[in-house]
Amino acid sequence: MMDYFAVEGGRPLEGRVFVHGAKNSALPLLAATLLADGESVLHNCPDLTDISAALGILSGLGCRVRREGATVMVDPTCRRGHTIPDELMGQMRASVLFLGSLLARDGEAVACWPGGCALGARPIDLHIRAFQALGAQVRSWNGRLSFYGPRLHGRRLALPIPSVGATENAMLAAVGASGVTTISNAAREPEIVDLQTFLRKLGASVHGAGTSTVVVEGAEQPLHSCCHRILGDRIAAATYLAAAAAAGGDVFLRDIDYRHLSTVTGVLRQAGCTLSCQEDGIRLVSDGRLRAVSPIRTAPYPGFPTDAQAVVMSALLRSSGTTVFVENIFESRYHHVPELVRMGADIRLEG
Repeated sequence: MMDYFAVEGGRPLEGRVFVHGAKNSALPLLAATLLADGESVLHNCPDLTDISAALGILSGLGCRVRREGATVMVDPTCRRGHTIPDELMGQMRASVLFLGSLLARDGEAVACWPGGCALGARPIDLHIRAFQALGAQVRSWNGRLSFYGPRLHGRRLALPIPSVGATENAMLAAVGASGVTTISNAAREPEIVDLQTFLRKLGASVHGAGTSTVVVEGAEQPLHSCCHRILGDRIAAATYLAAAAAAGGDVFLRDIDYRHLSTVTGVLRQAGCTLSCQEDGIRLVSDGRLRAVSPIRTAPYPGFPTDAQAVVMSALLRSSGTTVFVENIFESRYHHVPELVRMGADIRLEG
C-alpha cells in the first residue's frame, strides 16, 4: 500500500480524463439492490474504500456480490437476516442507508451506530424520525439500534433541513410502505435523481427527485432486478478542474454532466479560466494566472458544494487578491487550512 504521494509541481496539465462513478450515488444504489428480486448490475461503480465496505455489508447479509472491473453485480435472493455486522457498520456513515432498505424489505433492521468521517456532528436523528413517521418502532441500547416496522404506512414527511442521507433513506423505506409518502424539503442533489432513476428501473413508483418534493408510492408487487450506469462523480470532476485551473493547461473531463457543476464552473470562470461545457464533458483552459472571486458560500445543492470547498480554495491560492469562503454545511470543514499554511499559504480563519 502506498504511504504517500510525491507531487512535483510547476507543469501545466494536458489531456483527457474519464470521471469515475459518483461514490455518493453508488452507496444508496447498492443499498437499494436489497429491494430487488434477482441480480442487479451497476456499471461505472468506483473502486473506493467506502464502496468496498458497502459490498462487505451486502455480503455479510448473505447477498451474492461480484465485481468485474467497474461493474458490480448484487443478488439478494439468498440474503439472510436483517442485522448489519458491527465491524462493517462502523466503517462509514453511509452504512445507515441500508437500514431503510432492510425496513422496506423485511420490516426489521438492527445495527450499531454508524461510523463516518471527521466533519463534526452528523447525527442521524432525521433518518430515525422518518422511520418513526412511517410507523417503525425504534429501540436504542448499548450502542445498538433496532427498528421494527412490519407494516409501514405512507404519509407526509417534512424534513427540517434538506438532508441528502435522510431523503435517500426515507425514499428507500417508503418503497416498502403502503400508500403514498410525500417527502417535503427534500434534498435536490443529482445523486437523489440517480436513486430515483434506479428505483424506477426496479419497478418502484417515485417522482419529484431534483425538486424539494419527492413522492413515493409503496410497491404492491415485488421489485425486479435491473441494470444501471452510475452518474459521474461531480466532486472528482471539481477536483480535476481545480487542479488544472491552478497548474494551468488544457484538460477535458469525459462522462460528467456539466449541469451538476454550474456553481464550481462559474467560480472558475470568474477566476479567469475558459470553460466549454458539452454534452459529453467539460473542457477547461487556464494559464495558471487566476484572480480572486466574490465570496464563496457553501450551500445545499444547487448551491456551491461543501465537498468542493477545499480544492477550489487550494486553486485560488494561485490568484491575485483575496477570496472569502464561508462554510455553512459542516463545522469541521477547514482541516486542510493548517496544512496549506505550512506550505506558505496566506489563509486566516475567523469563526
